[in-house]
Amino acid sequence: MKRFMFMNKITVRHPEKVKNPINPIKKKPRWIRTKILNTQNYFTTKAIINQKKLHTVCQEASCPNISECWSKRHATFMIMGDTCTRACSFCNVKTGKPTALDPFEPIKIAQATKELKLKHVVITSVDRDDLKDGGANHFSQVILETRKINKDTTIEVLTPDFFRKGEAYKKVVRADPDVFNHNIETVPSLYRSVRPGSRYFASVDLLKSAKEINKKIFTKSGIMLGLGETKDEVVQVMDDLLSANVDFLTIGQYLQPTTKHFPLNRYVHPDEFQELKELALSKGFLIVASSPLTRSSYHADEDFSKMKKLREKQSECHPLQ
Repeated sequence: MKRFMFMNKITVRHPEKVKNPINPIKKKPRWIRTKILNTQNYFTTKAIINQKKLHTVCQEASCPNISECWSKRHATFMIMGDTCTRACSFCNVKTGKPTALDPFEPIKIAQATKELKLKHVVITSVDRDDLKDGGANHFSQVILETRKINKDTTIEVLTPDFFRKGEAYKKVVRADPDVFNHNIETVPSLYRSVRPGSRYFASVDLLKSAKEINKKIFTKSGIMLGLGETKDEVVQVMDDLLSANVDFLTIGQYLQPTTKHFPLNRYVHPDEFQELKELALSKGFLIVASSPLTRSSYHADEDFSKMKKLREKQSECHPLQ
């Protein structure tokens, strides 16, 4: 009798990190705790996402706030697949060769937004360096389809940097989202090790250009703490983003996903987050969200409402601006 040996195919989520040294994960302090809320809304949200075979950054990036957000029927859709062409050392999204774009994804996102009854939807994506336009046209189609059947829903996009894709990003801006978000992620000195496939000032320029094309759009960016940055470097990032006319700044704690990811330098105390928030507001940001568990889309609907009211108030005080 012949014996056959079958080997299960093992899929490595981050092939580029396999040979990285093991970086033990530091124990979380008491202020980084989240509640598990298995409510009916949580399962309804999960069912809608699974039924339409959609991806969310909540799942793919191991967001600590997934239970709270899904219990409110809030989810951040991640378009263009679940596989990223970059290899950022902090990120838990799968890397590798992505599949072809789903031509039905724009309508699926639009329908899911309607079924979840979202008043404010956040749409992000993986990086698609394999596509000529970085996926900008697909991104714009998702925005347009979503607005077509959700006329009262405001739309926030969290985009890749479209690095070396020329003016492709303009397709996204001209689709007229209410918020254009692109995360700067970290300070310039850490880019080579944290975001090796990106360039700091290319990201700053993207945000500046988006506002120049569409002056009424809100622009937003975020940075992580705990990677080894200094306070002076964080302050410089604030100044660079303000020079690009960014309205909204988010500051959150970096949480190391696995022992193969970029090593966590330290857990930043909530008091430091509050100090940075006050400093950023004093410098001129319209709104700042700063806490250990702050993420780009965390409480995005509430923050958008606040931001809109603040701009309206500014317009009343300075009607000629």
